[in-house]
Amino acid sequence: MGTPDINLVHTMRDAAQGLIDMRSIRDRDTLLSQLIVSAVGLVPAATGGGLSRTNNREIQTSHATTHAVYELDQLQNRLEEGPCISAALDPPADGCLLARDLQGSDAHRWPRFAPYAVEAGVHSMLSTSVVSERGGVRSALNLYSGQRDAFDATAVVTAGLFATQVGALLYGADHAAHLGIAVASRDVIGQGKGVLMERFTLDPDEAFEMLVQSSQQTNMKLVDVAQWLVDEAIERRAATRKS
Repeated sequence: MGTPDINLVHTMRDAAQGLIDMRSIRDRDTLLSQLIVSAVGLVPAATGGGLSRTNNREIQTSHATTHAVYELDQLQNRLEEGPCISAALDPPADGCLLARDLQGSDAHRWPRFAPYAVEAGVHSMLSTSVVSERGGVRSALNLYSGQRDAFDATAVVTAGLFATQVGALLYGADHAAHLGIAVASRDVIGQGKGVLMERFTLDPDEAFEMLVQSSQQTNMKLVDVAQWLVDEAIERRAATRKS
């Protein structure tokens, strides 16, 4: 096994250890930046990298390692054309989309984007699809190079491994965020039940049933009804203290 492979293993281990040490997958932006910088560093020909995320064909660019990369990612978003877009929305079977020469053999694949990329000094790109939930946000890890035919088989494997790590991180972070919302909603509903129990001398089941009925009658979400009750109770107590 060569040095690049050892470095790759070490980098993956360091990223995983960093996630464990922080004990919070919610700090995903720092870890994503670290992963993309590491990917650029481990692919010798790469001069920059970034991440494209799509949702209902709306495309966002993030974690670009240089301003030039950010501008080229954004350009592809505006043109709705380029390796980043193709890899995210319509990736090949292996997930790796390789543009070997944007001034030559690959120019016709993205006829509007390619001339801008060449003018910016980019001649080849490697965009790797990031695995995600079916029907969810689609993403691609993008690497740029000023050389023609810059990315060999080792670069493709390296990018694929990093894209897998990115996918796992995004999946975990998104689910952690959804879990946080669910927990917060549960707490608000519990507080709303408490308000009703105190105000009307109800047991927990009766208070919850009143919340449900209020939700149905007002066509409001259960958590919104509970939040209104909590806010109203806080305002009433504040007014009582002032009087």
